[in-house]
This record gives sequence, structure tokens and C-alpha cells, in this order.
Amino acid sequence: MPSETDQRGRDKVVVLDFGGQYSHLIVRRCRDLGVYTELVPFDVPVEELKRDRIRGIILSGSPFSIHEHDSPRCDTRILELDIPVLGICYGAQLIAYLKGGVVESGRKSEYGRAELFFKPDSALFQGLNDEGRLDVWMSHGDVIRRLDGAEIIGYTKNSPVAAFRIADIYGVQFHPEVHHTDKGDRILWNFLHHICGCERNWTIKSFVRAAIEEIKRHVGDGRVVCGLSGGIDSATTAVLVNRAIGDRLTCIFVDNGLLRKGEKEEVLKTFRDELKLNVEFVDARERFLNRLRGVKDPETKRRVIGELFISIFESEAQQLNADFLAQGTIYPDRIESARAGSGRASRIKSHHNVGALPDKIGLKLIEPIRDLYKDEVRQVAKELGIPDTIITRHPFPGPGLAARVIGEVTDEKLRICREASHIVEDELRRNGWYHKVWQAFAMVGDDLATGVMGDARMLGRIVTVRIVESREAMTADFVKLPYDVLEKISRRITNEVKGVTWVTYAISSKPPSTIEPC
Repeated sequence: MPSETDQRGRDKVVVLDFGGQYSHLIVRRCRDLGVYTELVPFDVPVEELKRDRIRGIILSGSPFSIHEHDSPRCDTRILELDIPVLGICYGAQLIAYLKGGVVESGRKSEYGRAELFFKPDSALFQGLNDEGRLDVWMSHGDVIRRLDGAEIIGYTKNSPVAAFRIADIYGVQFHPEVHHTDKGDRILWNFLHHICGCERNWTIKSFVRAAIEEIKRHVGDGRVVCGLSGGIDSATTAVLVNRAIGDRLTCIFVDNGLLRKGEKEEVLKTFRDELKLNVEFVDARERFLNRLRGVKDPETKRRVIGELFISIFESEAQQLNADFLAQGTIYPDRIESARAGSGRASRIKSHHNVGALPDKIGLKLIEPIRDLYKDEVRQVAKELGIPDTIITRHPFPGPGLAARVIGEVTDEKLRICREASHIVEDELRRNGWYHKVWQAFAMVGDDLATGVMGDARMLGRIVTVRIVESREAMTADFVKLPYDVLEKISRRITNEVKGVTWVTYAISSKPPSTIEPC
């Protein structure tokens, strides 16, 4: 299946990713404005942009300086495509540099809020205000000092060329995509609509219609198997495929011994009884746990699990005479699993349904939500009528509890992780916090700590509780949970989960941490 759903009749903009921290945010802001937008590597071939009928191109920020010898550069022909371009921060500096401007290290760096003075009659700034003044968010060290032949449409105290125009090529030194910039969405809309000519034709309804039609076209008369985990991603994928081909879809639910408490019963009830899908149940607990014995490295664990999943799907697909495998791969999975985006991002971790996928699986792949962020998947699920119990459920990693067991997966650590995670979710529900947070769970490793149980000292496991808030899973902050709720969680875990003596709380954000420990 193509990397995106059918784009016929839909405007499309691409963001060239130079590794900036806000690259994904640019994509999300544009999609929120109703324009379909994708993140692509900065060195994307010009021929590909021509072929895809792009309406606009945005160059992102970057942690690099334009003067570094290995700083990322796009093909200069991109500026000659007769397609409107908007450079943001580093992107603006790169345009200026390629156009013969002077970009130098600023005498004073600009980080945080700055006062922008702009031309109100410029197409990029029209409708903002008549005063020609705006508070914007800066994050740069280099400064565009001069750009001959360009119209200077904005400046700040420290940036004489904070915004410029060369025909349909624009550059801004600030970040309109962050909420700290006043009327940043309006600036992006001016570029998308007034400069690129895009309309608001990217909606969840339009995505669902296009995805179903594309699945029908791609599958034809074939049969599809779908790996069902019970989470929102695989559920949405399954229902989309079912809407497209009906009973020619068979969902395969594998109990790998790494599920949450009560998950098997809940999944079978929801998908067989409520959603009326064809579900084949495979009990593979022994196979998975045997293969994981002695495996400590997180990447190796993920690959073992991924290979076993695919092996089972292949076997089931042969019995069902299936031709396709449907997966709930989403956009963050792809970015974290490969050297995607900027082309320079290191692999963070392999997802069981992406990075661990064998080269030859014997089935053609269908990934209808591969270009969606998690919150967009939830909107699609709601549009499809998937029960709220699935939509509002916290994300669960493909490798299951193996992603939350640090080191070797053992029966004892699985038991502790499963029971402790259940307590975390239960207490959040009791105290009205479950739907306020993005994800909550417990993790356990090999470290031991001394505790006192009754009158006796004992060594027990350390359980770490992880609760985060996020929107699209590309960034996340730890939740400042009230101390009394944390205390209840800790007390219940040490009292109810045998073998636990200490409970700690993870207060790292993403980045630099990931949400799941491994």
C-alpha cells in the first residue's frame, strides 16, 4: 500500500525536516488548519516533489548553524520549482545563504519572546493587525544580516532581516508554529491559503473516506489478516479494513504472555461481540516467553517479539489464504524506528511492527494510518464508531509488558509489572485522573532495595511509576500528580504486590527520555 492514502482532490504541503525540535509541530499546525502536510527528509529528491503535485514547501528549523561544514542542505533547485516556499528559522537562514545573503553569528542570540515589527500589507502578515507589531518566539544564534534583492517585511531589535520575501519565497526568523508566537496560526494560514492557494480539505471525514477507498482499490478481491492488540491503533486499522472489504478480513489476536491484566477477555468481548469482527485467538504465551529467556537487550527483545508475531501471522494467513497483512503502524512509530525525518536522526527504538519486520514476510503490507499522529487516530476511531473504552484507553506498546520489564523478562517481573500497572490505572480512575493523562504504567527491573515487612527486613523489587501527558507521543512531560494520589499508588503496590519494597516516580520528560523504558 502506498505510504499515504489517496491524495486525489486534496491539497498537499511538505515540511523539509532539518532536525529542528519543532518540525513535527509545523506538520500538526498545518493539518489542524485543514491542509494535509507531511514531514520529509531535507534531502528529498526534487523529482519526487514534482511528481507529488506539492502546493507548498516549508523548510524547518535545525540545531545546526549554516556555517558548519556538515550542516544539512536541501537541493538548491527546490527554490526554482515555482512552488511557494516558507523558511522557518534555520530554513530562512538557508534560503538567505543560498540566495547570496549574509548570515553571521549574532552579536546577541535571540531565545524566547521578541518584538517583531512587520509590514501589515505583506501577504504573509495580512489580517494580523494594523500596528505592524507582534510578539514572536525566537530560538536562534545566527542572524541574517543582509539579503540583497529581497523585500524585508519584518525585523526585530537584534535581527535586521527577521522576515523577508523573494517572489513566492518567504523566510521568517521566528517560529510561527509554537503557541508562544501571537497569531502564529494566522501566519501559517496566510502562507497556506493566500500564498500557496490551499483550501481546508484535510479533515478526519475525508481521511476515512479516502482510506477506505484506497484499501478497496489496493486489496481488490484479496483477503487480509490484521494483527489485533486491543489498542487504539490496531482497532482503528481493523475497522477501516473491515469497512472496506467486510468478512474478507480476519483479525488475529495473539496472547503472547505480555498482556495487561484482563486484556485477553476484554479484547475478545469488544471485538467479537461489540464490533462483530472475525477474530482468531492464538495462545502463544509459551512460545514467546521461551524465546525471551535470557534476553536482556531492549532492541533484541523487540526483534524477537516482532519476528514471532510475523511468523504467527504468516502461519495463520496461509491457513486463511490471505494475501495482505494490515498493521496499526502510526507516524511516530516510523519516525522512531528508522533514520527518518532529517535523515540524521538516530534510531530511538524499533517498534515490533516496523523496525523488527523481516525483509520478506510473505504478505503484502497495508498500513492505512501510517501517516497519522496518535490524537488523529483517536479522531478517526471516533468517526468509525469504535467504543470509548478503546478510544480513551491509554496506549500500550507493541512488545507489551516486555517494554516495561527492564532486563530479562521473567515470570516474577511480569507478575509485578502487570499487577502494579493495574493498580496505577485503577487509582487514577478512582481519583479522576485517568482521562487527564496520556499514559500511565509501572515498570520493573533487576534492582533490589531493602524493605521492612512486619518485623523482618527483606530485599525486594523496585517498581517505578511512569505517568505522562502528551498530545501526539513525539514529546511528553511527566504529570505533576498530587502527592496524596502518589501515596495511595505506592501504598497499594507495596501492600498488594508480593516482592516489592520500594516505589519510585519517573520525572523525566521526552526528550531526553522516551515514554517507555525499553
